[in-house]
Amino acid sequence: MSDDTIDRFFGYLNWLFNPFHGLKTTEVYDLIGTSSLTENALYLNLGYWRKADTIDEASEALALLVAKRGGMGPGDIVLDCGYGFGDQDILWARQLKPEKIIGLNITSSQVERARKRVADAGLEQSIDLREGSATAMPIENESIDLVVSVESAFHYRTREAFFREAFRVLRPGGRLVTADIVPTENSGNPFRRMEQWFSWNLVAGKFNIPQENYYLIPSYQNKLTKAGFVQIDIKSIRDDVYEPLHAYLAKNRTFFAKMHPLARIMAQLTLNRSAESVYAGLDYILSYAEKP
Repeated sequence: MSDDTIDRFFGYLNWLFNPFHGLKTTEVYDLIGTSSLTENALYLNLGYWRKADTIDEASEALALLVAKRGGMGPGDIVLDCGYGFGDQDILWARQLKPEKIIGLNITSSQVERARKRVADAGLEQSIDLREGSATAMPIENESIDLVVSVESAFHYRTREAFFREAFRVLRPGGRLVTADIVPTENSGNPFRRMEQWFSWNLVAGKFNIPQENYYLIPSYQNKLTKAGFVQIDIKSIRDDVYEPLHAYLAKNRTFFAKMHPLARIMAQLTLNRSAESVYAGLDYILSYAEKP
């Protein structure tokens, strides 16, 4: 067994079972590797399940929901922040045909894999995937029509810095759309409130969500306003994300084969609990804003 394999094993062990041990965002995704829940792609999002029957359909539906909310189409220069393995960019290029998609991602292992997948799809002329930060974008001022972030803005240090950078690179009239995870509003029931606290802190600790990004929808809107955005619209879509995902995974466990053995244990424990308990502290929002 190589030193790298041993280090990876103990990294998983520490991350999964040590409540006081967190990882950097890049380390989290390096450990996860290509353990996508999907069967035929490498999407890392939780999916939009309103009309979906499988995780692949739900993952595509979420990517299209975000793109269509932003009005993505021919002529657009799109900036995708946190593009994972590039599945959504390939989907958008084929179906919605924007002029150009530029991607930013800080996880080198994902960047390398995503670039290869784009090349294999023959889409290098329309998709330019880069290694770079969403909070210090190597992008010119007012050069982008649409900025999107699918399940990654909660990682950024901070989300507010991302909002400021998105505003800077957008042209007047440009749009920002995020699919994002924020806390639920605290319940008046003390037992439910404890359940919410545990749910949020478990996810935040394991998936490197900074404390600075812990705020509810009204604060999310205020921070977008402070960054300069107008026409802000934020909707919770949690009912079409968490519960149907949980139900699907509880019945269809083929994804277990892709997972590290230790991660399978945690997944099993999670799926044996109710969705209401597991996701009690997590809201899921679709956010839209414009640059005047």
